[in-house]
Amino acid sequence: MVFRSNQHIYAQVVDDTRGHTLAAASTLDRELRGELRTGADVTAAAEVGKLVAQRATNAGVEQVAFDRSGYKYHGRVRALAEAAREGGLSF
Repeated sequence: MVFRSNQHIYAQVVDDTRGHTLAAASTLDRELRGELRTGADVTAAAEVGKLVAQRATNAGVEQVAFDRSGYKYHGRVRALAEAAREGGLSF
């Protein structure tokens, strides 16, 4: 699940059957805040994608359904998805 605002981007891996969040990452995470110039560009979205993929893999999740929440598959959303794939998640 992806949410983007004008200043940040957020990603979550949610177990729909139980309604539990298994992994999450955003440009507001302490790990990323110092590295990123802004939270509203493609580079930041890619870093969030890598981080959420790493956290999901650590939680034992490899297969996910990508919910772009109505946003076009373009720009920041696409960068996040491609980085998550490179990080080991399968859509």
